[in-house]
Amino acid sequence: MSKLVLIDGNSIAYRAFFALPLLNNQKGVYTNAVYGFTTMLLKVLEEEDPSHILVAFDAGKTTFRHETFDEYKSGRQKTPSELSEQLPLIRETLDAFQISHTELANYEADDIIGTLSKQAEAEGWDVRVYTGDKDLLQLVSDKTTVALTKKGVTNIESYDVAAIDEKYGIKPAQIVDMKGLMGDSSDNIPGVPGIGEKTALKLLKEYDSVENVLDSIEHISGKKMKERLTEHKKQALMSKELAVIYRDVPLQVAIEEIKRRSYDTKQLSELFKELEFQSLLGSIDGAENEKESLEDISFEAVDTLSEDMLKSPSALMVEVPHENYHHADIWGISVVHEDGRYYFPLEAAVKSDAFRKWAQDASKEKYTFDTKRAMVALGWHGITLKGVTHDALIASYLIDPSVSSHSVTDIASRQQKNIVHSDEAVYGKGAKQKKPEDPDLAEHLVRKGEAVFTLKPRLEEELKNNEQFQLFTELEMPLTLILGEMETTGVKVDKQQLEKIGTELDEKLDQLQSDIYELAGTEFNINSPKQLGPILFEKLDLPVIKKTKTGYSTSADVLEKLEDKHDIIPKLLLYRQVSKLKSTYIEGLLKVIHPDTNKIHTMFNQAITQTGRLSSTEPNLQNIPIRLEEGRRIRKAFISAEPGWSILAADYSQIELRVLAHIAKDEGLMEAFQKNMDVHTKTAMDVFHVDEDDVTSNMRRTAKAVNFGIVYGISDYGLSQSLGITRKEAQEFIDRYLASYPNVKEYMDDIKEEAREKGYVTTLLNRRRYLPEITSKNFNRRSFAERTAMNTPIQGTAADIIKQAMVDVNEALNNQNLHSRLLLQVHDELIFEVPEEEIDTMKELVSSVMEKTMQLDVPLEVEVSYGPTWYDAK
Repeated sequence: MSKLVLIDGNSIAYRAFFALPLLNNQKGVYTNAVYGFTTMLLKVLEEEDPSHILVAFDAGKTTFRHETFDEYKSGRQKTPSELSEQLPLIRETLDAFQISHTELANYEADDIIGTLSKQAEAEGWDVRVYTGDKDLLQLVSDKTTVALTKKGVTNIESYDVAAIDEKYGIKPAQIVDMKGLMGDSSDNIPGVPGIGEKTALKLLKEYDSVENVLDSIEHISGKKMKERLTEHKKQALMSKELAVIYRDVPLQVAIEEIKRRSYDTKQLSELFKELEFQSLLGSIDGAENEKESLEDISFEAVDTLSEDMLKSPSALMVEVPHENYHHADIWGISVVHEDGRYYFPLEAAVKSDAFRKWAQDASKEKYTFDTKRAMVALGWHGITLKGVTHDALIASYLIDPSVSSHSVTDIASRQQKNIVHSDEAVYGKGAKQKKPEDPDLAEHLVRKGEAVFTLKPRLEEELKNNEQFQLFTELEMPLTLILGEMETTGVKVDKQQLEKIGTELDEKLDQLQSDIYELAGTEFNINSPKQLGPILFEKLDLPVIKKTKTGYSTSADVLEKLEDKHDIIPKLLLYRQVSKLKSTYIEGLLKVIHPDTNKIHTMFNQAITQTGRLSSTEPNLQNIPIRLEEGRRIRKAFISAEPGWSILAADYSQIELRVLAHIAKDEGLMEAFQKNMDVHTKTAMDVFHVDEDDVTSNMRRTAKAVNFGIVYGISDYGLSQSLGITRKEAQEFIDRYLASYPNVKEYMDDIKEEAREKGYVTTLLNRRRYLPEITSKNFNRRSFAERTAMNTPIQGTAADIIKQAMVDVNEALNNQNLHSRLLLQVHDELIFEVPEEEIDTMKELVSSVMEKTMQLDVPLEVEVSYGPTWYDAK
């Protein structure tokens, strides 16, 4: 049987736009609405498998309904330009899918859908309508169902005749009568003032239609109701007329012409790559056809390696499929060079003396993708990877850190190189991912190697054009090798100490629970907002700050505002913090201690953040909360792997403010650092116009909040929240700060203008961050981009400095043949394990090297401390 799917184009595009964050591709083209629309379309095609399909669009602002009512839809806000720019792309996507779409002057998409559904029903077809507009529920019949989007575009609620009866207690045809009585604010249909959905439905269940209601006014109870209906008779009838979908539109497309056609996978793949919808590539019907469109490639899969297969330079692909690669699970290895392409099973490679010798030979030049991952994985097989001079992942990340994915396939696609299909197409998705048979795996890894090998010149040329080649070769490439060593080394954890701290936290939680019960006067589930809400806001009668759909909000920001209202609140906040410490950091850390090394091997992510900062995962050792003593004590469990060695910590002091002083060339800020003054006291002196002895603790606290706020893109709202003052007071203080430091103000203005001109900002080492929203017409998005423009050069340069310090310190350790090892990087701090006899040397060496890492107009200052544990080192 024929099945027709009709899609309300504007409605679904609108829903998709507001459901997803504003996305853009490398060219700065907005794509979030297109992405959401396409996701919905793929789901519809898979689930419905229609024989016929059409997408209807609104042709313009004016329709025949405006002849009846000039103000029809007049209350609607103007479509954001970021959305209207995407509508042509949605039509282009439909063309690539070979899906018909149409619009007609003077009519709405609803009318086109109504007309085609009527024609299809007459032919005995099943019809399925997709929309976000409840008006279309009037089309529901025995043959037509309407799928309404609820949240986003893929979460839908399906309506047939029974579902409408269950929800509203009326027939589909009465939807227009309901609109006639209650109106519709989204379309500016007035209805009858004072009548809402509940009353409208009550009237229709009794009188069936608007006309019958108006003919029976004298029988309707309630004086006001009678008056309203009498006064607004014409308006009610007009409102119903406006709500009726016209089902006899003179269409220029016949129903037999909208038959579903097969699409060109290659054309659609190219469009998805241009839009950077890499995650959707594997969703295209017949994704296997993608292989047919790739360039031909020849290779050898060998079980026995010989030296002539291992040349210099070569691309080396080490395929490690899992996120946590601190184990020996390598699926396969490929090597590609000018004279050949080879695939080696793991066993063949690790048992080969030729491969081991080549991999560990620093003179044999190698190009990789994710060097660190390959280095760590091979390290578990006793192979120390050396000689890597190019990493495609790092190169792509530096070229544009804002793109969502830097997989080999994505990089090749952006370079217009159709050589390798996605991992999803070969391995499957998520939990269904599995190792394919050798012929497919071998070809895929060789294709990846070919992409890395052939794209190296293009990527490096782009880096040179961006003046980033030095950043790539002298900072990021040496750093990736250092990070690989740090991950392999790992950090020793005293499991018994961690368990002991866990027991102490349990005791603390028991005491807090007892205190909370006593203050509440009853026992309840502290972790349940449904139980906690009534205790706080009914039993204890605390002021209600915020309500949710399910009751009272008891979120952290709500509790913080109530902190001084009752003794129970500080106890609750502490209970939550301690509880999180126990679950996330005690139980979490115990789970990731490696059984073979008794160490934690965190992963450092070098190619994720847009500022250039490193992040740490599996587990995150950068975010152990240290404001609470209970959190700081977790660091007691981190010890040296060698008996008698110490943990040494070296921390940059106020590095971001020093960078700001240098970049802005502000004499006031520079003076504070050059004279080794407390910068927050100096700021308080300048802003409040007082002598150093007259600076109060509150003045210094305010100055500190603004100093750090400037670094992170200050706003009056943010400062008011952190200081507990009004937005007006906060803005006044910001204005005084900028008046005191005019060069900071000038920097902020200049960098925003530079971002508007170039579309990006840079750090002192030429790390880029693209800011396409800097010219957005949307105030909030433009403001966010402006704040980002101001703080990225500061944060990014600070990230560059700590990274460069890691490279410089590592070189110094090697040059002096020291045994000390770099274990962790935590924001502006480096953590080492140091033999007793090297303590004095390391204290001097580390501070000296780190302070000379970058020459600024103000001195860099490093604080060094040490002790038997990480806790004692701080």
